[in-house]
Amino acid sequence: MASKLSLIASVLIFTSIVAAKPTKDGENQRSPRALVDLIDELEKGTWLEIGQATLQHQLTKKPDTTVAKNVIMFLGDGMSVATVSAARILQGQRNGFSGEDSTLYFENFPYTGLSKTYCVDKQVADSACSATAYLGGVKANYGTIGVTAAVRRGDCKASANPANHVPSIAVWAQNAGKSTGIVTTTRVTHASPTGTYGHTSERDWEADSDIIKAGFDPKVCPDIATQLVTTEPGINHKVILGGGRKNFLPKNVLDEDELPGVREDGVDLLRAWEQDKLKRGAKSAYVSDRDSLLGVDDVDYLLGLFDSDHMQYHLDANPKTEPTLAEMTRAALKVLSNSTNGYFLFVEGGRIDQGHHDNLAHKALDETIEFSEAVKMADSIVGSDTLIVITADHAHTMSFAGYPARGTDILGFGGNGNDSLPYSTLAYANGPSYYKGRYNMTEEDRHAANYTFPSAVPLASETHGGEDVQVFASGPWSHIFTGAYEQNAIPHMMAFATCIGPGLTACS
Repeated sequence: MASKLSLIASVLIFTSIVAAKPTKDGENQRSPRALVDLIDELEKGTWLEIGQATLQHQLTKKPDTTVAKNVIMFLGDGMSVATVSAARILQGQRNGFSGEDSTLYFENFPYTGLSKTYCVDKQVADSACSATAYLGGVKANYGTIGVTAAVRRGDCKASANPANHVPSIAVWAQNAGKSTGIVTTTRVTHASPTGTYGHTSERDWEADSDIIKAGFDPKVCPDIATQLVTTEPGINHKVILGGGRKNFLPKNVLDEDELPGVREDGVDLLRAWEQDKLKRGAKSAYVSDRDSLLGVDDVDYLLGLFDSDHMQYHLDANPKTEPTLAEMTRAALKVLSNSTNGYFLFVEGGRIDQGHHDNLAHKALDETIEFSEAVKMADSIVGSDTLIVITADHAHTMSFAGYPARGTDILGFGGNGNDSLPYSTLAYANGPSYYKGRYNMTEEDRHAANYTFPSAVPLASETHGGEDVQVFASGPWSHIFTGAYEQNAIPHMMAFATCIGPGLTACS
């Protein structure tokens, strides 16, 4: 074995050669790492110690079988396994490290499982049918929310039949006297948050104008925004935070950003929400910007809509006017923590998915890091009586592949093809960034927020992926979230832990 001195010399030579390579030649790159780290990793003892430390940590895990007073469900929309892996590396590299051994906050949770995401009628799920599964405990058809598979997409009459409705865990929580709330970076009427309160055969019927355009009567099958503000359980949500003001305002009314609403019925649902809370004699607040949100104090109900449409990507947002997902989550917990019976909170990092749909890998990964920060913030302020579950609704087609050297820029190249042209480590199976034939990408700024990573098949919007997604859990009964199971089992397990719902519970 080489002496310590020669080992150090070898490492120095290796790192100096790698660091000297040009950055745009398409070859594998390696960021220089601390010399001591490189030396340690060349010693087998280092890895044996890491293995033993991991074993000892695993042995310390002991199931917590106390009843969960509160449940927080974090949903990373489209947060595939590849997304989690690439995001952890980007996070580490942003902090000056190699990145591979970095971890997103929720990856440290003690228990992990896998969820099978398919719909009743589709091999690959969308955010609508999956929301019905992980919030209502029932698998449904593609494009439908809060209804059984007896309802086909776009069947207005069938969706209006209460017999076809699927109550969500938010209903179970409210029936048990718990407070409920939703937080999202998308429109609050988008598919995922709608799963907590809505019943519709078409996920796109967010305002009455959408239903009229489709040739149906909103009085027969109410739009999603109307359901949120005027019917249970949405009307009882203590917290509603996200985007989508346009779906709540008439088309002749301008919002805070001077943008018009889209409603045809002339109803101002924001005013309707305020009037309902006034009739209840409750303290309420409607806010539309970051400062107003952070200034909210001592209210029973909180409604915050921070954009006419979806909230801005974190990389694009004005931090002075638009709150982060972590800040919205903190505000929600401030309100919900006043509940003596506990609460159920749904938090969605929704723009992970939308970044992937446009082949914007950098934005998708950044949104994943922001999502992790929201989980970290929540975990830091809740008590041991809170079950936290993190999962995704479906995967995406982004791949993390090639043979890049350790420490290679995750937004960079994975190697060269047989045509001697470089290929990126991150790429998509399909989507809008498709180019005919191979080309030299070395002069492009792959760190630009709007850089589109290559796709193999031309589509206007990249599709979802059908593989299983991860489930991370911490808190009371979190150990039951291990293994591989159907996605619709998730709300049953959450309900069991907090003793709500019609099924078996820890209390029964």
